[in-house]
Amino acid sequence: MPGPGPLSGRAPDAAPRRRVAIVGAALSDCGRVDGPTPYALHAQAARRALADSGLDRSVIDGFASAGLGTLAPVEVAEYLGLRPAWTDSTSVGGATWEVMAAHAADAIAAGHANAVLLAYGSTARADIRARRRTANLSFGARGPLQFEAPYGHTLIAKYAMAARRHMHEYGTTLEQLASIAVQARANAAANPDAMFREPITVEDVLSGEMIADPFTKLHCCIRSDGGCAILLAAEDYVPDTAKRPVWILGAGTAVSHTSMSEWEDFTVSPAAASGRLAFGRAGLTPSDVDVAELYDAFTYMTLVTLEDLGFCPKGEGGAFAAKGRLLHDGDLPVNTDGGGLSACHPGMRGLFLLVEATRQLRGEAGPTQTLRRDGTPPEVAVASGTGGWFCSAGTVVLGRG
Repeated sequence: MPGPGPLSGRAPDAAPRRRVAIVGAALSDCGRVDGPTPYALHAQAARRALADSGLDRSVIDGFASAGLGTLAPVEVAEYLGLRPAWTDSTSVGGATWEVMAAHAADAIAAGHANAVLLAYGSTARADIRARRRTANLSFGARGPLQFEAPYGHTLIAKYAMAARRHMHEYGTTLEQLASIAVQARANAAANPDAMFREPITVEDVLSGEMIADPFTKLHCCIRSDGGCAILLAAEDYVPDTAKRPVWILGAGTAVSHTSMSEWEDFTVSPAAASGRLAFGRAGLTPSDVDVAELYDAFTYMTLVTLEDLGFCPKGEGGAFAAKGRLLHDGDLPVNTDGGGLSACHPGMRGLFLLVEATRQLRGEAGPTQTLRRDGTPPEVAVASGTGGWFCSAGTVVLGRG
């Protein structure tokens, strides 16, 4: 008789899945960084994350990166002196890093890797100042985009149009959207690493230079330089790490559309799907979350993500945000470092969300540290990235070890 296996019709017992934690997290120099190359920022962030973990670089057998070079994970890994057996180069815009974290966590849990480094670095601001390029981002005009590009339908115009639809459907106001920028700046004011820290008012936002109706300049993310990295590892390594682990409790990913004509509802983002999956896999609900790090290329992105993750009903994001709930000492601290609207936004910001969430759960966020009502650091955080023009989403639920 054949033994256990495909011929017997009975699968062998599956190996138990390992728990996975973020054991190292760090930023490179951020803000105005004119000297280093993007590769150097990757390396600086990676070295700092490894030092933060207390582990030796020899444990790293997986690497994930996107946005630099022709063969991103291969070129950057070579620069870092790594020879990973597991790699990921998924590129779905700002959601890339949450999607990669989900992939890495699954790989580690299944035993396909032991420790995976995620690293990012960009000199988006410095490149433009030095005239190494003339624009921060271009998706070109091939494929489905050929049907929109002739009409001048830029990325920011797509977000602006979605915001207008939400305003039409639900009565969301410009003042409510502006309050999100004001609260992000207030959070940044306490962050010594934030690029912009001066307080702003709703009137400052409303009276600014128009970029794409209804977005004035302060509704839009800043352009900066910077990088960051996190190290995920199997539970086996946790006893040897220098810091308290931050566990991956659940993750979800989703894609929606690339052509605006294929987007069924401009007021619903793919975070509605990724969030539902992440919370379901974590066995938690939005009410369990103490702090949220959300992609905020534009104020409307924060608003609709709050709704789609379930922090408030659809259509009530404006009123929810306008009550000051997003401040680092508010009911639901959001983007505690100041976010992409004020702290840093070097291109794809998703990995910064995971770094800040890790720091918050460890209780080492310094002046921007949030606390629960009992004075203890947060227990549960969510990091949710958005890519393209609400084309993709990745949501990761994290818990303090």
